[in-house]
Amino acid sequence: MGRPVRRVLVAVLAVAAVLVVGDLATGAAVESGISRALRDRLDLPEDPRVQVHGFSVLAQAATGRYDHVEMTLQRVPVGPLRTPELQVQLYGLRGDLSDLVGPGPARFRASAAEGIVQISPNDVRRMVVDAGGPAAGVTRLSVEAVDANAIDSVILAGGDPTLRGLDPRNAARFVAEMPVDGADARVAVLAALVVDHGTMRVVPRDVRLDGSDEPVPDAVRTSMLRALAVDIDPGPLPLGVTATSASVPEYNVLQVAGSVRDLSVGAGPGTSRSAGRVG
Repeated sequence: MGRPVRRVLVAVLAVAAVLVVGDLATGAAVESGISRALRDRLDLPEDPRVQVHGFSVLAQAATGRYDHVEMTLQRVPVGPLRTPELQVQLYGLRGDLSDLVGPGPARFRASAAEGIVQISPNDVRRMVVDAGGPAAGVTRLSVEAVDANAIDSVILAGGDPTLRGLDPRNAARFVAEMPVDGADARVAVLAALVVDHGTMRVVPRDVRLDGSDEPVPDAVRTSMLRALAVDIDPGPLPLGVTATSASVPEYNVLQVAGSVRDLSVGAGPGTSRSAGRVG
């Protein structure tokens, strides 16, 4: 490799390194500003974690528009929940760099946003155990998503044919580890997830031994149907929106979410501290 080529290569690498460092520095500054604004807006005990998605942040900052920004804060007690995770997903965020990283209160607008509370099965297990009866013996509770094939399998194993009307997007499969007839067992409960006036309701529909078509004893079935029929009120979700949907986005995570459009955060001329239209 000749000397001129090496010089060009070194120059290219140097420019690339400067751009990468600049992108990281800009991303950190923007994320810090948005974090402070959301901490104040949501009255959080600490700065939440904020991540600007997409590359490059520097290019997004130059245009004043960020496609997707995510906020998370873990283990903030909400109502009866001890270990939930709060999330805010911001889409089409608009804000001048000076408004986000300047010395004053950060301010920005977003075309749409989601307020989310993710719930651990441990919080649900406490409610189940408190119901008493055989369900009080539940030592571990997990939850997973279901699909149409899983629902059909339950029906073929003797489940209620009306389960075909269950929407997999709003359904969950709980597995409880508990004693059954004096032996350790895993009991599977197929349930619907219903949101009513901001409260998530778990509606158990089928109870059977996990991995088997065998029914559980009537006492266990009745106890689990009653104990797992819990109402979880997360209160107003982040951004003050009301929960409108419930799902299992990943293993061992229950999620309630609501959305808002045309969100404004921070002080500005003619702009309130925060505003938005619920969607």
